[in-house]
Amino acid sequence: MSTILPPAPGGAVRPDEPVQVDTRGSGMWRSAFARLKRNPAAIAGAVIVGVFILVALLAPLLAPFGGDALPGRTEITPTSIPGPGEIAEYPLGLDRFGGDVLSKLIWGARASLIIGIVSTALGLAGGMLLGVIAGGLGGWVDNVIMRFVDILLSVPNLLLAVSIAAILGQNTYAIMIAIGVSQVPIFARLLRSSMISQRSADYILSAQSLGLSRRTITMSHLLPNSMGPVIVQGTLTLATAVIDAAALSFLGLGGGKPQTAEWGRMLTYAQNELAVAPQLAFLPGICIAITALGFTLLGESLREALDPKTRKK
Repeated sequence: MSTILPPAPGGAVRPDEPVQVDTRGSGMWRSAFARLKRNPAAIAGAVIVGVFILVALLAPLLAPFGGDALPGRTEITPTSIPGPGEIAEYPLGLDRFGGDVLSKLIWGARASLIIGIVSTALGLAGGMLLGVIAGGLGGWVDNVIMRFVDILLSVPNLLLAVSIAAILGQNTYAIMIAIGVSQVPIFARLLRSSMISQRSADYILSAQSLGLSRRTITMSHLLPNSMGPVIVQGTLTLATAVIDAAALSFLGLGGGKPQTAEWGRMLTYAQNELAVAPQLAFLPGICIAITALGFTLLGESLREALDPKTRKK
């Protein structure tokens, strides 16, 4: 027979009683996710980004032709390029090279996604490295790194990317590196500021009082709690990366063959056909604008959800 123990005086928990932990509390990210689900802008951005990613990943299944494939149609003349609906086999028409516009738009989504993710990852890695060193060590190391970051920030983002891409050569890898380097100072300054604001937090002071080393405090406590603004900025930077990649390709720094499926390159070779086939410029331009809008809506909504001033208490 089990023995029923009387409750401890004052409502305290008896040593032999099981302790029930209240797990109903939600952390910062769970609260932010709950706010995002109620935000129409966040939902719209997530849908746009989701469709963009699915199209990019499923390009081999969705595209009627390969990215560089030329069906070999002969209907194209200097004054006549078949547009949407004119040939049943090509719903969005053909371009000046005889390529299927629909297929190029689909494959262009994959090219933009790869460039955006790789360049943002490069910028995030470089910026985090500088930000952690500056925010964790402080002192003269912080001053030297921040002066270097200030020099990079003094140059317009796109101009810096154009300069780096022109030096490295006309290819896709040069575009990725150029865009990534141009994003490094943004992430570095943001992470360093976030880490400095966390230095006086109670949990940091408690860790210092326990005698933990600076490295342990920085990597195990300070850095993880300073990543929120950096993640939000990464989402916003993806939109900028897509636009910058198109701009660099439009300027002829992307390399590759003229018929290669990439939205910026499609804009470049559509300039001479604006009077004959304006859709060749409008369609990739609309894809770039909608994709950038999706990342921007999602990033701004995430920023608002993580903002302590607007977060629901």
